[in-house]
Parts: sequence; C-alpha cells; structure tokens
Amino acid sequence: MFNGESISLKYALIENERRFLIRNRIAMSNNPRCLFIQDRYLVGTRLRLRRVEESGLPTVFKLGQKIRFDGSSPSENAHTTIYLSAKEFDLFARLPANELEKVRWINPIGGQNLAIDEFGGRLTGLVLAEVDLGTAGTMPSNFPIELNVEITNDERFTGGELAKTTSQQLTHILDSYDIH
Repeated sequence: MFNGESISLKYALIENERRFLIRNRIAMSNNPRCLFIQDRYLVGTRLRLRRVEESGLPTVFKLGQKIRFDGSSPSENAHTTIYLSAKEFDLFARLPANELEKVRWINPIGGQNLAIDEFGGRLTGLVLAEVDLGTAGTMPSNFPIELNVEITNDERFTGGELAKTTSQQLTHILDSYDIH
C-alpha cells in the first residue's frame, strides 16, 4: 500500500537513500562518472522527465515516478522508470513542468555509490551528497568527504520541491541549517 493506493511493485525498483548537505564538491576518485542532468517535474503529477548526458555516451531520456511507502520518509520509495526516445521526450517536454539542472559526480565506495549533485541555475551553490544504501540498508564506513548535515527527511530537498524553489527560498533554507 502506497499513500492509500493498492498497487503492484512488479516493475518498481525499491530505493533506500540518505541525503546530506555538503559545503562544496570535493575531489573524488581518479575517474568519477560525471553526468549532466536536466529534470522536469510535470505539474499536477508524480512524474519526472529526465535528460541525462554523459561524455562519450548517447543521451538518455527517461520518464520516472517515485512512490513512497505509507508513513515512511523520502528515503524509502518505489521508483519506476520508462526509457524514452528523443521524440517521445520532446513530446512530454511540452507539458508544464518545474525544472532543475545539476551535475552529478558518481563515486563507488564500499560496493555502494556516492553521488554528489552540484545544482545550477537558480539553485547554484547547492551541493548535496546522496548515498544509496542498497538492500542491506547500511551506510558505508569510509567516506571521501565530510557529510555536513543530514537532510534525508527534509521535504524541501526532494527533487520535486527543489524544482519549485527560488534562489531566495534556497538562501532561507540554507540559513536554517547554517551552511553556505
């Protein structure tokens, strides 16, 4: 049961993540993956349209949906993705949406991935770290960075909310955490 709805998880991937504010992106492994991500959160839906560019690889277009488990935090959800052609992406991109863009650096640590997201546009200056806890649900013991403040359960740092956040609102949110 998700948010009062009875649905099947047949096509969903279960995610268990923790998110942190960090002061700035730090040096990662010698060859971290670097992705440029543009997200469009379709107004009035739970759907996210995503364009992912990675040097030397074809652009990836996705339509995704995250559904939370009842009573759980934003860290636990069922995530379903549909891969799209460029033409399908362009069709969905005509719909009203709240947008954000970021550069994501992916670094493997202890069999898990640490993603560092540097936001652009009106969210420039926001840097988040995200750790996928996997099925074990445990944090890796060694981190190559200082995880300043955990924001996993702060709704304001979910993608859909950040896509609606103004630069002035972001400053106010960061002031509440005393981090810049």
